[in-house]
Amino acid sequence: MRRPPLRAAAAALTAATVVALLGVAVGDAPDGPAAPVITVSERDCGAGWGAGSATSPAGHLLLRLSDTARDPAEVYLIAPGNGEVYAEVLSLLPGVDRTLTTTLDGGSYALRCVFTDGTVLTSSIRTLTGTLNGAGAVAGVRPLPDLDLGAPVAAYRGYVTAALPGLLTDSRRLAGDLAAGDLARARADWLPAHLDYERLGAAYNSFGDFDRAIDGTADGLSGGTADPSWTGFHRIEYGLWHGQGAAVLKPLGSGLVKDVQDMVADFPSADTDPGDLPLRSHEILENALQFQLSGAADYGSGTALATLQANIQGTRAVLGTLTALITPRAPALLPAVDAELSVLDAGLSACRTPDGGWTAPTALPLTRRQQLDSALGGVLEQLSTVPDLLQGRPSA
Repeated sequence: MRRPPLRAAAAALTAATVVALLGVAVGDAPDGPAAPVITVSERDCGAGWGAGSATSPAGHLLLRLSDTARDPAEVYLIAPGNGEVYAEVLSLLPGVDRTLTTTLDGGSYALRCVFTDGTVLTSSIRTLTGTLNGAGAVAGVRPLPDLDLGAPVAAYRGYVTAALPGLLTDSRRLAGDLAAGDLARARADWLPAHLDYERLGAAYNSFGDFDRAIDGTADGLSGGTADPSWTGFHRIEYGLWHGQGAAVLKPLGSGLVKDVQDMVADFPSADTDPGDLPLRSHEILENALQFQLSGAADYGSGTALATLQANIQGTRAVLGTLTALITPRAPALLPAVDAELSVLDAGLSACRTPDGGWTAPTALPLTRRQQLDSALGGVLEQLSTVPDLLQGRPSA
């Protein structure tokens, strides 16, 4: 089971969110000298935006937003010519003022208000004069209608569909070993089957309860590793490397095969949230940092670094489906991520043992652990921009 990601709360963007991608801070309206009050209503997006002169100098911009409408709204500061977004308030609630602050270069800008009832309004245009010559000005982000994620979702579901038969085949092989009482062979066949699952990466929300049954850890179970409800790969791992016999492990193997079969049968009708892909592009390796590189998810096989390498493959698969959306918005991002993933992958390969096995993370020399931690941290820093970059932003 995938544990909650370290930044799961950050994924639920609220009006108090700091949106680093756009250089925007949104929070409660200050008690000090009032910033210009921009009113949002059912009839007008940004009354006060055009008050007085329709021009002002480029530079720091501070607005106080007040929603007098019945419904919450998302408010975007856009370039009206191409719809690029320069600032946003993703949850402006009726009766609760918020501030929006950013730094803008010279150009024409407008406010676009998207209400929860589907109404979309655009303000008049304000022109900022002068230029900052790149000194602190935020760059615009191309809007992303939700439908644009349809093709990546279809591509990723195709990737998962193609991988599921291999997972089932390798799970059956592992179960056969356990049924035959050949625990040495089962220890050899456990890892290939487990990595088949780990490479699926972003699909775990679509798997629902199957994820816990197939890849759950003992965390949170009342009986811990002795809890009778614990099943799946990690339960079998625990038994294989803690001296449990075939009589105990055989039913776990057959249960694993049944769960995988049921998941394969269920997947075509399971929903995949389009917003999952941008989030998972970052969260797969974020979870790996917390649970694989630390060794926290190791139940005796010492193969957490192999799992991390499989997670890299899953991350690459996700990014591959998103390339057409990421590249126009951040042309340098994917080449940088690819280079850093390659460095991390090479570092993991260097942790193989002479017989082709793996060194457990806790057994690595400190310098090697630090190198891997640094490489993974660099990748995560790059990937952390993807969810914001591909945040759904209407273009209407």
